Amino acid sequence: MIVEIGHYALILSLVLALVQSVVPVVGAARRDPRLMAVAGPTALFQFLFVGLAFAALTWAYVVSDFSVYNVVANSHSQKPLIFKISGVWGNHEGSMLLWVTILALFGALVALFSRNLPPTLRANVLAVQAWVGVAFLTFILLTSNPFERLDKPPFEGQDLNPILQDVGLAIHPPLLYLGYVGCSVAFAFAVAALIEGRIDAAWARWVRPWTLGAWIFLTLGIAMGSYWAYYELGWGGWWFWDPVENASLMPWLVATALLHSAIVMEKREALKVWTVLMAILAFALSLLGTFLVRSGVLTSVHAFATDPARGVFILGILTLFVGGSLALYAARASLLTQGGIFAPISREGALVLNNLFLTAACAAVLIGTLYPLLVEATTGGKISVGEPFFNLTFGPLVLPLLLLLPLGPFLAWKRGDVLAVAQRLWLAFALAIVAVAVAFYLKHGGPVLAPFGAGLAAWIMLGAIAEPMTRAKFGKEPLATSARRLFGLPRSTFGTALAHFGVGMMVLGIVSEGAWKVERILVMKPGETVELGGYGVTFEGTVPRKGPNYQDQVGKFVVSDGGTVVARLESAKRLFTARQMPTSEVALETRGLFSQIYIALGEAQDSGGWSVRMYWKPLVLLIWLGALVMSIGGFVSLSDRRLRVGAPKPARAAAALAAAE
Repeated sequence: MIVEIGHYALILSLVLALVQSVVPVVGAARRDPRLMAVAGPTALFQFLFVGLAFAALTWAYVVSDFSVYNVVANSHSQKPLIFKISGVWGNHEGSMLLWVTILALFGALVALFSRNLPPTLRANVLAVQAWVGVAFLTFILLTSNPFERLDKPPFEGQDLNPILQDVGLAIHPPLLYLGYVGCSVAFAFAVAALIEGRIDAAWARWVRPWTLGAWIFLTLGIAMGSYWAYYELGWGGWWFWDPVENASLMPWLVATALLHSAIVMEKREALKVWTVLMAILAFALSLLGTFLVRSGVLTSVHAFATDPARGVFILGILTLFVGGSLALYAARASLLTQGGIFAPISREGALVLNNLFLTAACAAVLIGTLYPLLVEATTGGKISVGEPFFNLTFGPLVLPLLLLLPLGPFLAWKRGDVLAVAQRLWLAFALAIVAVAVAFYLKHGGPVLAPFGAGLAAWIMLGAIAEPMTRAKFGKEPLATSARRLFGLPRSTFGTALAHFGVGMMVLGIVSEGAWKVERILVMKPGETVELGGYGVTFEGTVPRKGPNYQDQVGKFVVSDGGTVVARLESAKRLFTARQMPTSEVALETRGLFSQIYIALGEAQDSGGWSVRMYWKPLVLLIWLGALVMSIGGFVSLSDRRLRVGAPKPARAAAALAAAE
């Protein structure tokens, strides 16, 4: 009965979405307050019913209701509770239900926290959100019903894909979907503003917090997915340029560009055309990512669906929303008047350059991801675009962006002074040169340019610190006065500094792991010891172990430093009995805060030994800690009260208004 309630709730949510998609738009066109007022309550009730449907499916998983086909195909009665719950979104149907649940959640949040919006804009924004909801709710009900019943339920389920039975995969999809679907709010604001033909600084102020929230969750979701692949797949890497990884990176790049252009639009009423386009493209790339993962056109550990009919449906949704919004954008482009004029060397100019590099990098990733699919679709041939292509195209586009990153916050609006910026950053540059020299001294092996990468990371981090310190006038005012100035700065200043500092941390982690890691792939017999990054690693043999729904063959390793045992590690080959599918359980030992020993047990050999893959990864944790610091910076910026009030009127306009009165 609970399953049927969930199904009916999903149907009712579609009906509500239809009402929300039509009535407020009509009300906005007629300037009818009563019709526009329908949007808010309808959005709230739509979330209530979608949430009820999601809760019903979750309940079916928790109690192992094997009369539901989705539960049979993706669960097992002996599976731990956390993986029963994560199994809800560990499949195509459930993941799409999570998608629309988060979409309805954002619609409800817009309804609750946008009461300061003009009534017509609020009505149109919620209506556009509902258009997206109608499309995906229809898709679920017609092609991907998660509540389908079986006439003859089996006694046991087929279990969830073993590589998805991990805490990282319990967290990764919800975070990523919060980012994907969060971009729909910026999209809704852009389309609603284009419908009205009015886009100004206040619009940019309203869009920024929603975009920032989506960016935060995208950052966390990508980082969590990267770390999961690092420790779960046993391959030893943290990024593979997998097409599905790229599908989440592309909207992140465009959302980052959108954030920066919205700042320019808010402060100077410039870049209107660019900002609206980025809002449309960020969500378009989110839809593209949904299409790639859910259509079956890609083979990946992340991809769920293999039904071409579903792919055609999602492609239709993608074409409708992207094509329709771009057509509206083209029709309204003449109304998007340019704002303040600025010199090339200025804060605005730096942000424009930043956005050009970001969008060019996104285009490179897009071409590398889609080109093999286009070749296969047009010629039937298969080609592979892998790491060399992305490194040689993406890297050169990101490098100048990273070099210029510390300069932007020091440039003045409208017209900047390069000499003044150099005077403020000379100490950071000098210390970065010292970091290069130290890296050359400490690391004699590896690529010649690697120490310069370490210096680049130091340059970014020191530049991030220098900006708030300079604004607080440290070194020019008494220490107590500077400290008061520092704590009086807007939170967005600290948020920006933290985000940029996190980028520097990531760069240092990437350079260190890529240039100075130690890799050993060998066959070890019990009692053998190998040297790894200055540590001795001894293999003690394997022992069997049984879990609730799997069987392990556990390899035991002892790590010693100078003859002293510093860690005992276990890496396992795990066999999930329901699917008879093996996985690797990696052993990780963190040394010196940010570096790791990484051991993956392979297959048993005829010689009596086991294949083993070992790595010493210096400063590798900085990759994900940097992403976490970036996200914290986003949260700090999001707490700035200025993002919760309307944009101030330009001083000249305010003065003219006062004179008129």
